[in-house]
Amino acid sequence: MIAIIDYGAGNIRSVQKAFEFVGFEAVVTSQKEAIDNASHLVLPGVGAFGDCLKGIVNLGLVEVIHENIRKGKPFLGICVGMQLLFEKSFEFGIHDGFGYFKGSIKRFPEEIVSKGMKIPHMGWNNVNFCSDHPVIKGIENESFFYFVHSYFAPVVEGETIGVCEYGVEFSAIVGRDNVIATQFHPEKSHMNGLKIIKNFGEWKC
Repeated sequence: MIAIIDYGAGNIRSVQKAFEFVGFEAVVTSQKEAIDNASHLVLPGVGAFGDCLKGIVNLGLVEVIHENIRKGKPFLGICVGMQLLFEKSFEFGIHDGFGYFKGSIKRFPEEIVSKGMKIPHMGWNNVNFCSDHPVIKGIENESFFYFVHSYFAPVVEGETIGVCEYGVEFSAIVGRDNVIATQFHPEKSHMNGLKIIKNFGEWKC
């Protein structure tokens, strides 16, 4: 069973439906017992970093997440759920993240607006894979995925699996050990996104 961690962020049900569409049982839960009993965990996120972090803290789920990562359980972060895995974010203040990946989450520089780019980065963009990973198996390099974000994660040597460029180069996929995370929304990325979801559900660490 796949547990999708519910801490008050939006877009939870669409993630659940995507997993169900490709054949997996998925539950939306904030209960420690259900999270501990799941085979795979998903941390989605929509909105501001600080608000998402506050929701997790208020539900007492920070240590639950750390415990399950330490157990080696396959773990997927999506959008802000990916950003929360980094050390720090500068979105509307300074917030400490979980520190699983090195680096800080920063806003796209305003200079890109003069190049005709809008903030947030919203819509389809291609991802260049830097390394192999079971979760991207069967997906062609430079495939397109759906993004919605104003803040981005840095490229991390040895842990960035896919990069995207939008004025600056940033991590679109990061991974280490049993943790994988995407800045884009796989549940909104049509067949390529569903393939990632299916690959994750089948992933045995």
